[in-house]
Amino acid sequence: MTATLDRPAPAPEAPESSSARTARRRGTRKLLILAAGSVLSAICLAVAVTIGTAGVAIGDVLHSLRVSLFGGTISADFASTYAVITQLRLPRVLLAFTAGAALSVSGVLMQGLLRNPLVSPFTLGVSPAAAFGAALVITLAGTQQLPAWATIVGAMVMALVVSAVVLGIATARRMAVATLLLLGIAMTQIFEALTSALQFTANENTLQAIIRWTFGSVNDALWSDVLIVGSVTVIAIPLTLFFSKDLNAIAFAGDDAARSFGVAVGPVRVGLIALAVTLAAVVVSFCGIIGFVGLVGPHIARLAIGADHRHLLPFAALSGGLLLLVADAVGRTVIAPAVVPVGIVVAFIGGPVFIYLILTRRNTLK
Repeated sequence: MTATLDRPAPAPEAPESSSARTARRRGTRKLLILAAGSVLSAICLAVAVTIGTAGVAIGDVLHSLRVSLFGGTISADFASTYAVITQLRLPRVLLAFTAGAALSVSGVLMQGLLRNPLVSPFTLGVSPAAAFGAALVITLAGTQQLPAWATIVGAMVMALVVSAVVLGIATARRMAVATLLLLGIAMTQIFEALTSALQFTANENTLQAIIRWTFGSVNDALWSDVLIVGSVTVIAIPLTLFFSKDLNAIAFAGDDAARSFGVAVGPVRVGLIALAVTLAAVVVSFCGIIGFVGLVGPHIARLAIGADHRHLLPFAALSGGLLLLVADAVGRTVIAPAVVPVGIVVAFIGGPVFIYLILTRRNTLK
């Protein structure tokens, strides 16, 4: 008869602590919020395509998308509607959404890295530098007809050069965050003065072109614009998420504590600020100056999903995209058939929202 060995009974699993259960519930809730935000964004994008002087229904939008993605035939009666949707409306709403997402993510990075909730992507002088670059190109062209890419290149080059100079000086001189902000303010004043000088000496047509560009707009959006702005945004968001834990350490614990956690504070700060500046520069180059999204979008996202950058960054992209999308839709309808530039509308929408956040939720700025 074979003797059997008694195996010890498995140890009972330790009960899950209340803090672990709470953390798990919070994580699940944040994922649900992200999923709901994604669904809402898709619905708003589809609805935004239908807004305009030419009557377009949701069914027309879905049919056009199906034909564009999977092929098919277009009837003669539907050809004009298909052209409006695919060549005018879709590029416009996608550019508005991706530009808003880029500005909002850029704002989250700047606010976290500089530990200041009132900064925006344009704190280092990106916006006025880009405006001067565009104004300079327009002025030098005079009466000549410029290709669309000339103003874009002028704005982007000037914005990136000024940002590189500011970051280079700050790194070489080991400047504190407050000094970096002051340097950005000085750059802002200098380039605003230079742009004003160009406007003062410009003729009527040149002045009109400069002012139209500085309003900020997604009018005349092209698929090439969507491709460039969207590609930069899609590449940047996973990259920021990779450094989200380092960003949490810097934003919540401070530089000294973050270093004790093993974070290379200097390189991370300079690298992510450079990424934030690049996002803002790309958007400004293609859309003009749209400044309020990068300030308000992050705060709206914090109210909905909290301050943990692992969830805040993707949700800020959704909130910023929706904010600019709604602003563009309002601009197209408020005094139709005229179109109000989105930069003006977003200031009217973002200003009161930001005042409301300040007055009602003090912890929003912490």
